[in-house]
Amino acid sequence: FTSCAKKPTMEMDEAKAAVEAVTKEGEVYAKDELKAVSDALTAATDEVNAKSKKLFKGYGKAKEMLAKVKTDAEALKPVIAQRKEEAKNNAIAGQAKAKAAIEEAKALVAKAPRGKGTRADIEAFKADLKACDDSLAEVQQAIDAENYLGAIEKATAITDKATGVSDQIKKAMGKVGRV
Repeated sequence: FTSCAKKPTMEMDEAKAAVEAVTKEGEVYAKDELKAVSDALTAATDEVNAKSKKLFKGYGKAKEMLAKVKTDAEALKPVIAQRKEEAKNNAIAGQAKAKAAIEEAKALVAKAPRGKGTRADIEAFKADLKACDDSLAEVQQAIDAENYLGAIEKATAITDKATGVSDQIKKAMGKVGRV
């Protein structure tokens, strides 16, 4: 009876510390799981506060809740690490895909049909591809900063832009019969 009567401050601190340890990366790579653990911490804290207002304080249930929060938070660490590694691999693959799309578009610009009124279009394509090339450095910076989701987003945008240029050139080549 007396062992349950002492407020579980140490358990609360450990549970809070475990949740805080996974919060930063958890917000990026495990939002739903982190929310569940955070909600469980809130519920456990509410349980402690509710029991502390009673005459006969029994913290057994609250201690169990806090222990589960700590365990669940620690179990998130490998999940976050795995998802982060997957995001890193996807970012690197996206970067390679963007480079390939740029190279393909550059090759097509070199073969693009030239004629009356095409000079401005070709120059615009070259400018777009230069911007794509310049943006590749931002992808690498994002990867270096471990902002893998941002790197994936930038790489996808570059790939889409370079592919758009390629598609326009292929379309023009099709019109003049040079595919």
